[in-house]
Amino acid sequence: MDSRDRDDQGRARNARPRDGLGRPLPYGSDGVPRQPEGVQRTPAETLAEAQHLLDTGRPFHAHEVFEDAWKATDGPERELWRGLAQLAVGLTHALRGNGNGAVALLERGAENIAPFRAEPPYGVDVAGLQQWAQALAGEARERVRVVPEVPRLAR
Repeated sequence: MDSRDRDDQGRARNARPRDGLGRPLPYGSDGVPRQPEGVQRTPAETLAEAQHLLDTGRPFHAHEVFEDAWKATDGPERELWRGLAQLAVGLTHALRGNGNGAVALLERGAENIAPFRAEPPYGVDVAGLQQWAQALAGEARERVRVVPEVPRLAR
């Protein structure tokens, strides 16, 4: 018997509760409700739901909303949703203190939404998001490079 959480098709589905930043908590803990997977939303609904989650400090959950749109979309806009998901994950890493992960995902997300800068669909502020991502990635990169002072263990 497999002790890992799997769905009917054998895909991993971690049922552990998670905190607001998506970090797994011990089984039986009170966690933040997870976003249901595979929800079909209009682009406006996707943006509104993701914005609400970002506004309430849940960027990991916003990423899941963007991921639903990404997986459900064919064609060029697929990269828009993927890029937005990556930006949300980058913010998640930044808030978790993972500077390297934040830099990687923020830069990747900003690059993936770049083709939409000239004609942004659905009112997405592509230029503003790229500027925000680059600034946050720069801050995270600097924090990673700064070597903290080593404490003295004894006098």
